Amino acid sequence: MQTMNVVKVAHKLLLDKLKVSNCIFDATAGNGNDTIFLAENSPDKAKIYAFDIQQSALDATKLKLQETAFLEKVSLILASHDKVDEYIKANIDIAMFNLGYLPGGDHTITTVAETTIAALEKTITLLNVNGIIAITAYTGHDAGAIEYSQLVMLLMNLPVRNFTVGCYSMMNHAKTSPVLYLVEKVRS
Repeated sequence: MQTMNVVKVAHKLLLDKLKVSNCIFDATAGNGNDTIFLAENSPDKAKIYAFDIQQSALDATKLKLQETAFLEKVSLILASHDKVDEYIKANIDIAMFNLGYLPGGDHTITTVAETTIAALEKTITLLNVNGIIAITAYTGHDAGAIEYSQLVMLLMNLPVRNFTVGCYSMMNHAKTSPVLYLVEKVRS
């Protein structure tokens, strides 16, 4: 059996829903790996909005997309993910947040609690019934630990009548191993 890190688990769990999704939000384009996954596994008519605050991240994502047939279905947006409602005017079927810093980039530039929580609150509002949000959180750096604690509070307080929240973590790994949360909107 292949080892499953949390991002691979997120991909596996999103796959069936992704195949019938029309509006997809990649909240953190990073190096483009999640964007490519979302583009490869969604319908041709799907629209993917990939956000990042770093031009270098969007450049890396665009370079990867140019090697595929998916560039046309992806909008690369140089903005914080908390601006989601300014750019996405449709209801969202899938959202993917891969928090932390850009691998291979400046580790002092990270996602932060203030914008991540605001982005999630807006995404929750835009999410279709049966829509899913995947959130990979990293606690191994100071900003990540703060972000994680506020994220947990937000998710624990979502109304059970409207949302189901699941968690996947590596129990026998370091306490700072990434944690995956899946949020499904079960009713409006």
